[in-house]
Amino acid sequence: MIPRAFLVAALAATTLPLLAQSADLTASAERQLPALTETYKHLHRNPELSHHEEKTSAFIASELRNLGYTVTEHVGKYPDGSQAFGIVAILQNGTGPRLLARTELDALPVEEKTGLDYASTVRSTNAQGQAVGVMHACGHDLHMTVFLGMAREMAARKSQWRGTLMLIGQPSEETIDGAKAMHADGLYKRFGQPDFVLSEHDSNEVPSGSIALKGGPLLASSTGIYVTMRGIGGHGSSPQSGKDPIVLAAEFVLVAQTIVSRQIDPQQPAVLTVGTIHGGTKNNIIPDEVTMGLTLRAYSSEVRDKIIDDIRRTAKGLAEAYGIPADRMPEVTLGESTPATLNDSALDERLHSVAIAALGPDRVLDGKAVMGSEDVGLFTLDGRIPGVMYWLGAADPAKLAESRKTGIPLPSPHSALFAPVYAPAITTGVTAMTAMALDLLK
Repeated sequence: MIPRAFLVAALAATTLPLLAQSADLTASAERQLPALTETYKHLHRNPELSHHEEKTSAFIASELRNLGYTVTEHVGKYPDGSQAFGIVAILQNGTGPRLLARTELDALPVEEKTGLDYASTVRSTNAQGQAVGVMHACGHDLHMTVFLGMAREMAARKSQWRGTLMLIGQPSEETIDGAKAMHADGLYKRFGQPDFVLSEHDSNEVPSGSIALKGGPLLASSTGIYVTMRGIGGHGSSPQSGKDPIVLAAEFVLVAQTIVSRQIDPQQPAVLTVGTIHGGTKNNIIPDEVTMGLTLRAYSSEVRDKIIDDIRRTAKGLAEAYGIPADRMPEVTLGESTPATLNDSALDERLHSVAIAALGPDRVLDGKAVMGSEDVGLFTLDGRIPGVMYWLGAADPAKLAESRKTGIPLPSPHSALFAPVYAPAITTGVTAMTAMALDLLK
């Protein structure tokens, strides 16, 4: 393979005319910053949980209509028949490719502790009926702000591109069912299937003012797994009279840790975590059953399926070893899931060069894969449509350098202390995403 540095050098001779355009684009993004800062702070102060993004959706839809996009709201249907708050905005500009660019709308049930003057004080009720704080702890407010800045640039630069820009405001990414809901509502039948998919995600491991790209796996698949261990309940003073599912569940938790470490090729990344365990009502009663909630992450669907089979076999084998009756065998069920985010390698090479022309080589880094998950991969139809998600730097460069020196990590997405350095992130994101969109629609 030809080294990327040589490809970039060879490309430079053909992209000199882009330099003036890139400088203009950077200046234009800077001019947008005051208005986009207000947008960012407004969104940060007013987060909404997954499935409840009503006001956020209406705000984004209104902004896009004002820019001349044809906007359809309430795109998406959940399995219970309820309507989602998805948005599809179309800007048609002659004959050419169709580009899908996506942002997320939802926030997390996290009580903000940043102390910022624009911190969220919103409280809501989660799906379990609990009172919770609400915060854009994953940076979706930053994504939406960049998304609107790019939308404005593309509307103003119609002389520089041809084709169709399809902007998606996706609900319920945090519960990884928003993209599914939009597809269930006939997304591509109603609005057309794109030729490319483009998205971003902020990162506390990339300095604000930079982006990072990589081809191949970027984020893992995610599968929720629920294991119910059944026993025979009784009095805590007479364990010999029953079959204790709590002991059985404890054994399962320990043995499950060896599935990845001893049954999966160590060159195939995977994570299996037991996140919940519930059983019993009183300290002197042996319960009839214990339920556990697991999350499984992998880059390969084959590895994912093998681990699920191993979980079923392990649970059943332990139950048989404990003498659990045949009619009380464990139950293993699958819950929410989303595929891995796999960046198209050829498209990554193309957009890497575009980003260097727009931002300069010092601000375009090589990205790293993580075991976190996203549902943006559903828009690529399991890779049949070329797609790229890039990391948008959100960390203070000095603090990030100190973190790498000390080994003490910075507050990450999903943390109550997560606070992106938003100004350079916004202008960088708008510049990069617009440059990429212009190239894909040239």
